[in-house]
Amino acid sequence: MKNRGVLEDKLVLLKGVSGCFRPGVLTTLMGVSGAGKATLMDVLGGRKTGGYIEGDIRISGYPKKQETLARISGYCEQNDIHSPHVTVYESLLYSAWLRLPAEVDSKTRKFFIEEVMELVELNPLRQALVGLPGINGLSTEQRKMFRANVAVDFVPSSALPI
Repeated sequence: MKNRGVLEDKLVLLKGVSGCFRPGVLTTLMGVSGAGKATLMDVLGGRKTGGYIEGDIRISGYPKKQETLARISGYCEQNDIHSPHVTVYESLLYSAWLRLPAEVDSKTRKFFIEEVMELVELNPLRQALVGLPGINGLSTEQRKMFRANVAVDFVPSSALPI
């Protein structure tokens, strides 16, 4: 950046950002490449590991507590890793077994998965292998739309109806 005339030692990636989200409403963050979407979400999600973070992050007017945010929201990273050797359905099934309490029976788990697959329009890809990017499985477009990532994060972490 110094070669391009930037004199500061710190590059400001986000400045003057504010926003609000309605409870219970799925919200998508969209923008052009390089706009700072991933940086914003990494900061909000507590996943930013380098640099400086300055300013306030508030939830319902209160300072953000990472434990609280993790319970009330979901964040799918751009490059979530899934096993390339399983189908989309099996990815969701695995997630359900990891996230739902042990007392949730198999029938209820499968009900949740069916609801999620319908919600994010994954039924046509149900038996598709996740595969490896650029080699096999889901297409680049399907990967970029984060459908598998979003669906996996939609599998509830409690037995409450979705």
